[in-house]
Amino acid sequence: MRIILHIWRQKDANSPGKMVRYEVPDVNEHMSFLEMLDVLNERLIEQGEDPVTFDHDCREGICGACGFVINGIPHGPQPSTTVCQLHMRHFKDGDELYLEPWRAKAFPVIKDLMVDRSAFDRIISAGGFISVPTGSAPDGNAIPVPKEKADLAMDAAQCIGCGACVAACPNASAMLFTGAKISHLALLPQGQPERRDRALKMVAQMNAEAFGACTNIAECEAVCPKDIKIENIARMFRDFISASVLKRAG
Repeated sequence: MRIILHIWRQKDANSPGKMVRYEVPDVNEHMSFLEMLDVLNERLIEQGEDPVTFDHDCREGICGACGFVINGIPHGPQPSTTVCQLHMRHFKDGDELYLEPWRAKAFPVIKDLMVDRSAFDRIISAGGFISVPTGSAPDGNAIPVPKEKADLAMDAAQCIGCGACVAACPNASAMLFTGAKISHLALLPQGQPERRDRALKMVAQMNAEAFGACTNIAECEAVCPKDIKIENIARMFRDFISASVLKRAG
């Protein structure tokens, strides 16, 4: 199978970038998308050219490291799929694919398809944790959790922080990510002591990172590889408004 790629090449955040055309003539339909790029990079290295830089780690859809835009869609055309889980059998011979990095002010380009997503790390550091006493691990059944709440918390906790939600949003909003990280702790008993502080601090950090606002377009939910729901954004707003009111009331 022959695939034509138009890939965004950019030396660093301060350098201009451009689309560069490549042909990959010997693509096996059983390859993953990243394996196909590995084949291209091996050929570029053999020719003495600079290989295409892209983020990756586990290649199992778990770590959230990989991610770029394929033909205008973050992670490509398959729903609930990361780039590393996307296989070439979903494309056909002669297809032309346009590959670009996540586009957001808060995600500056490091090189080519790789962007700096450390803004997400700073949002987590602001409040995405619980305080527990040191010592041995508590018994798993010591604190009963209703199944409905446990299911909702686990759904939110599936967020892998890939950044597709930001790339899909026309406002480059990070509210689906932040909402998921706030929600999965707010829904559990262990997350209650810091619930209000968490919402205030994580939303403040999100705003400080220059992410945009949510206007309920729901593109974030549509491209999320873990099917995180926008209900988490509503839950984040409720916690944030409640915490703000209580803080002003003293």
